[in-house]
Amino acid sequence: MEMVPSVPRKLLANARRAARHAYAPYSRFRGGAAVPASSVKIASGANVEYACYDLTNCAECTAVFKADDDGARRIAAVAVRKPARNPAVRCGTWREVIDEFGPRAVILCVYNSQKRIETALDCLLPDAFGPRNLR
Repeated sequence: MEMVPSVPRKLLANARRAARHAYAPYSRFRGGAAVPASSVKIASGANVEYACYDLTNCAECTAVFKADDDGARRIAAVAVRKPARNPAVRCGTWREVIDEFGPRAVILCVYNSQKRIETALDCLLPDAFGPRNLR
């Protein structure tokens, strides 16, 4: 994957902190994410799952929704903390949500090992259908 400029450490620290608040009684997969909500505020979120998995909300979407609620309309970076040993960029739902606010956002995923994925959203979701297609 294409390398991009580093995501600020503060953003990553917020993603790690958010993961501790995950509600994951079924999968035990405690993910956290953080996005800049403004020049001074960071919105973070954790995954929240339910017995019916299709109603589960991932950490990435939670963080973006919180940033939107705080008034952010553009997202430049997303830091994600995953409780896995091997890198994998999971579900595509959050990619679509982030594309709405930052089609070229920097994405950093860190894991329980030294492994990490650092790329841009448009590399993870090429040719995405988004707001630009509806104008």
